[in-house]
Amino acid sequence: MSLNIPFKYIKPFFHALDPETAHQVTIQSLKHGLSPHIPSIKDDRLKIKLWNLNFENPVGLSAGFDKNAEVITPILNMGFGFTEVGTVTPEPQDGNPRPRVFRDVKNQAVINRMGFPNKGINVFKQNVRTFKKNKNRPTGNVGLNIGMNKDQTNPANDYTYLIKQLGSLADYYAINISSPNTPGLRNLQDRDHLMPLINSIKQARKAHCDPDNPPPILVKLAPDLTNEQQQELAQTALDSGIDGLILTNTTLDRPDFLAKKFGDQKGGLSGNPVKDKSTEIIGNFYQLTKGQIPIIGVGGIASGADAYDKIKAGASLVQIYSALVFHGPELVSQINHDLVKFIEQDNFNHILEAVGTAHR
Repeated sequence: MSLNIPFKYIKPFFHALDPETAHQVTIQSLKHGLSPHIPSIKDDRLKIKLWNLNFENPVGLSAGFDKNAEVITPILNMGFGFTEVGTVTPEPQDGNPRPRVFRDVKNQAVINRMGFPNKGINVFKQNVRTFKKNKNRPTGNVGLNIGMNKDQTNPANDYTYLIKQLGSLADYYAINISSPNTPGLRNLQDRDHLMPLINSIKQARKAHCDPDNPPPILVKLAPDLTNEQQQELAQTALDSGIDGLILTNTTLDRPDFLAKKFGDQKGGLSGNPVKDKSTEIIGNFYQLTKGQIPIIGVGGIASGADAYDKIKAGASLVQIYSALVFHGPELVSQINHDLVKFIEQDNFNHILEAVGTAHR
């Protein structure tokens, strides 16, 4: 059942709830058919072919919203060009103690210290498989975001196990090594750890995925990287043969303008305060890799202008999440409408012509 009530009318209800409770109510509503159906923008100038995948438009939903791949269909029916589900880990885990999600309405920001709560690979795999088997499923690609259990001492074991289990169910794999809420995870963001991890993941893909059309492997990085780390990781990305980068995850930074009660919360900060930092990282990696590795830009996108800035910085696709908390699902079509307007203003024939133009 489609429920096209403007978000502004139901926003007070959701914002009266604890943020995690509001999220759970949203997931349950979508599962039970109480979901908006917002037609995707049909414009050839926004259609993108990347990694042998066709995207109706460049706007996707980032990981963290649909952790157990429960609501892929209603998400894609909101006009997204793609969605990324997860993060999934081999074993179910509860994550960190509640409360662990906090919203700042004034600054359109969210802090979370979830810690990869999810129902584990068996539930996740069944949900993805059910979606894929549906012949009437909506168009849109589904990326699978995979991570390690917090007690795993050999991360490669978890990542390769997940690829063995999921195989070619993924349109692409997102390798999450940048959440700040799993101890030791961000240590994988250095060359000595990342190169062997990627090699193991590529071997697992070769063994367990369709050899004629293997899912691309994308690595998701943090925004809290020094210039030296960015240079090292950009070269590692080129040397390892990964297919793409997702830039960026949440930040541990706390800008001075955040209220102390909110800013003192531990966890990753997302939303508007990470926007400029994320865009800067995208631009840096685009230049360091000479545009050779496609980038999905994420972090603080709340308008078409924000998305276009990420694209001009070097992103071929973009993802949103936190902004939906404050603007609702209508934001997806608004961003796509605005992107068409911006490429017309810049006399581009296609959205990909805008990629990286901030550096030319």
